[in-house]
Amino acid sequence: MARLVMMQQHQQHSPPSFSPLPSLSDFNGPKLQTQLEYRRKVSQLKEALHVAASNVKKTLTVSLTKQMSGKSNKGSADFSSKTKDFAVPRRNAMALILSGCIFSQVSLQSPAFAQQTVALREYIDSFDGYSFKYPKNWIQVKGAGADIFFRDPYILDENLAVDLSSPSSSNYKSVEDLGPPEVAAKQVLRQYLTEFMSTRLGVKREGKVLSTSSRVADDGKLYYQVEVNIKSYASNNELAVMPKDRVVSMEWNRRYLTVLGVENNQLYALRLQTPENVFVEEESDLRRVMESFRVNKVAA
Repeated sequence: MARLVMMQQHQQHSPPSFSPLPSLSDFNGPKLQTQLEYRRKVSQLKEALHVAASNVKKTLTVSLTKQMSGKSNKGSADFSSKTKDFAVPRRNAMALILSGCIFSQVSLQSPAFAQQTVALREYIDSFDGYSFKYPKNWIQVKGAGADIFFRDPYILDENLAVDLSSPSSSNYKSVEDLGPPEVAAKQVLRQYLTEFMSTRLGVKREGKVLSTSSRVADDGKLYYQVEVNIKSYASNNELAVMPKDRVVSMEWNRRYLTVLGVENNQLYALRLQTPENVFVEEESDLRRVMESFRVNKVAA
């Protein structure tokens, strides 16, 4: 009986069993270093969040205290409740700061945030004597009435074309034959409005010159650049008898970018068309297309 009691006491005082020990590879080598580095970073982040949250809460409390210090006792009585209402809970402050820390780790210069630039492809017409660059994904359209015509495959209102005067009926020596850029811009706008003239009832087109400029390119030639805006308005019920039934609304709003150059006694015009809302997003790429336009001497 005594032996049984001693055995029971020995079992009661024996140490509890543990789960199997991890392998030796867990205590050394890259795995251990990775775990230690991870725990160290987590500990530092928690400490920084704790300090930042405390500072935010302290700043808000001090600010409210200064604003309420000049009031009466009644106002002071309300101050504690207002402080409690406006105080930021530590959990919310830590969540806010944590989200800011995570976002700050993402570089704004990464491909996800960097401004995307469109790849350009060069088009050279050695027969007519001009060249330019256009967005690589644009497609050429045959029979569009221009010497060459490209358009965006998805935004059908965005396109470019090159027109040139007839060599037999023109004798331009310089783009300055059109007058200063402001005068040339009025002619460009007038030409656009004439082309967009419609025989539909209730349709009205309005245009204005936005900017004009001139530049000497790396080929030593002078070019004019003209920007105009044209809006089209139409009635939804143009056959209505009563004016109140003829509600006019805007059909489209477009930006037209034109580059003018002279060579071979001809006037060349690169014409870009794009919706105004698209122009805001693609302005830099469209201006690269404008600046790439060149007129070249044709061999006799």
